[in-house]
Amino acid sequence: LGVGSVLLTSCDGGLGLGLLKGLMEQPKPPRHIFATCLDPQGKPLAWDTDTNLSPSPPVPFPDVTDPNSIKAAVEKVREKVGSAGLNLLINNAGTTRRSTLATETAENMTLVYTTNTIGPLQTSQAFLPLLKEAAEAEGQREMSCSRAAIINISSILGSIEVAEAWEERQDVCYRCSKAALNMLTKCLALEYGGSGILCVSVDPGCVTPPLGRGTGPVTVEESVQGVLQLLAKLSATNNGTFWNWRGQNLPW
Repeated sequence: LGVGSVLLTSCDGGLGLGLLKGLMEQPKPPRHIFATCLDPQGKPLAWDTDTNLSPSPPVPFPDVTDPNSIKAAVEKVREKVGSAGLNLLINNAGTTRRSTLATETAENMTLVYTTNTIGPLQTSQAFLPLLKEAAEAEGQREMSCSRAAIINISSILGSIEVAEAWEERQDVCYRCSKAALNMLTKCLALEYGGSGILCVSVDPGCVTPPLGRGTGPVTVEESVQGVLQLLAKLSATNNGTFWNWRGQNLPW
């Protein structure tokens, strides 16, 4: 990737922790990886490669549902990256509530939308100035994840055309939130693309139960390897599109 700085939300485990390890193991790891997580006591921590993955209290944990928390994180990240800006924002934080169409509730919908859709919106809005600075610092370099990009971790379950695995997993609140996240990605691409910021939705494929032949489940390691390979290849022609960890373009 050759990226200078990355902010990665929700690294407590699963894909987030896997991506953190994968970024650290790159031949040329980012100088700054701001990876947010919670400690075993549930207290917020942020990690930065400059401190060799030791707790870095000056960088607060951005609660993606709290604009004030995100704003505080932006200021602390700015102190670290300076005029170089932030190259890559990976909106990985997400939640779900298992449900069927018959049992779905307004409470579930509100909770899941707040984290899965509104969270990435607020985080992207707040970090836009730093992303613009990174894009400008790279000058005329082509749009890429190494220059300036927002990657929204989505799901094939959010594809309206595919409507995958309905019989196995209805999860209406989750599906709707990811479909909305995909529209957000398109909106971000339309608005931020002119500033040189690449915006893409990515399905990491970590879905169980299996969704059919060749579609899952996948291990975290397989997913991380595929996602990082994909991020290294994305360019201006991919702005505002939807991909999976296998490097396949997905239908909205």
